[in-house]
Amino acid sequence: MFTSILSLFSSFINLILGINTPGNYPPPLPAEEEHRLFLKAEDGESAAREKLILHNLRLVSHIVRKYYSSAKNQEDLVSIGTIGLIKAVDSFHVSTGARFATYAAKCIQNEILMHFRSQKKLAAEVSLSDTIDVDRDGNPLTYMDVVCTEESLDSEVAKKLYSDKAMRLISTVLDARSKKIIAMRYGLGGRKPLTQRQVAERLGISRSYVSRIEKSALSKLKNYF
Repeated sequence: MFTSILSLFSSFINLILGINTPGNYPPPLPAEEEHRLFLKAEDGESAAREKLILHNLRLVSHIVRKYYSSAKNQEDLVSIGTIGLIKAVDSFHVSTGARFATYAAKCIQNEILMHFRSQKKLAAEVSLSDTIDVDRDGNPLTYMDVVCTEESLDSEVAKKLYSDKAMRLISTVLDARSKKIIAMRYGLGGRKPLTQRQVAERLGISRSYVSRIEKSALSKLKNYF
């Protein structure tokens, strides 16, 4: 359930930011700026934390495309990997002298590993030598290859990152009709996501009108974001 919620909000935020493809992800931060932002994040500055997450999203995409290229649920794996990225940002300390990219990659891979483990919880005991996928060269990828020993943090931080900011923007910058259509389209407020045609039928308007309102609303949200 949590994964589906996170996946939905990931898609929604990606649409707002225009980062629905790997080439559109924000570029990595220069080392000095990243160091400065981590110091601010450790002092509780949420804007610094969110910027660190945003500018490292391409690392999640890279790992999923590199190690799980044959997986059918790549979007779900990106959402799951994003949880690992958020945990990495929240638990990393620049004082250790380690490279954040290396630390984050392990945490992202670990989160995906935990997902695969949960899928097998009703099966026999998982072996670290089990093959879970193959890389681009055809080499087997086992649990041992992606295991991370870092302690997992509460995954609720992932849900709050996406939901709080998105819902706050929707409530403040959209008119009533736009807000209703966005809520119906993306399943906000506990609703089931609907297609544009389903929204049009329920509101008694044309599908093209729904499409225009949705596009305008997302553009407005992107500007405010």
